[in-house]
Amino acid sequence: MIQLRAGKVTLTDRRTQRSWPVEVAPFLLAAHPVTRSTYARITGRRPGSAPPGDRLPVEGVSWEDAVRFCNALSEAERLTPAYTIGTDGNVGAGTGPHTPPRWDSSADGYRLPTEAEWEYACRAGTTGPRYGPLDDIAWHRANSDDRLHEVGGRQPNAWGLHDMLGNVWEWCWDLYDPEVYGTYRVLRGGGWFDEPWSCRASVRRRSHPTYRIDDVGFRVARSPR
Repeated sequence: MIQLRAGKVTLTDRRTQRSWPVEVAPFLLAAHPVTRSTYARITGRRPGSAPPGDRLPVEGVSWEDAVRFCNALSEAERLTPAYTIGTDGNVGAGTGPHTPPRWDSSADGYRLPTEAEWEYACRAGTTGPRYGPLDDIAWHRANSDDRLHEVGGRQPNAWGLHDMLGNVWEWCWDLYDPEVYGTYRVLRGGGWFDEPWSCRASVRRRSHPTYRIDDVGFRVARSPR
């Protein structure tokens, strides 16, 4: 986990032509996406369709899977879970399968980054579309050989974060646009099969929280103690 100081970031949405500034509090973020080996150690499961590889980013995991993993990792490390998950096994408060989890922002356990935290961390103080030359920092359609790659194989940004662009898209905590897309959650970063256009710090994508996709993974964040 890398500790990041407080700062500001301006988010943009190409679809609606909106932009909005966000203040970001100090937080910790994993240096790379969650790997298959870590996911298997915590959950006992090895999801995904790519060939075996312990240091490959886990993929084929839904947003709900990611939330469950965060709580399980917190419990394994004796931290306070960040999310309330229903006792019926649903990712919710126990009132039905479509009830979203509650996030306790005072908890010191693992969680998904917010969309603002993700972009702030990705940019690492830069203002352009990327934090470095694309081929040096990301696996994308033109250089990935149409497959996943081990985490940490490309150059990190100035704050030591690897694979913020390319390899796998990453789930964020936020709803994408609840008035239009309901419960769909935000994805960021681009993936191994994406054109360079999609591998930019500002690009937003969305997916249903129950969908499992072969180019979507996640990384974990924590709030300071």
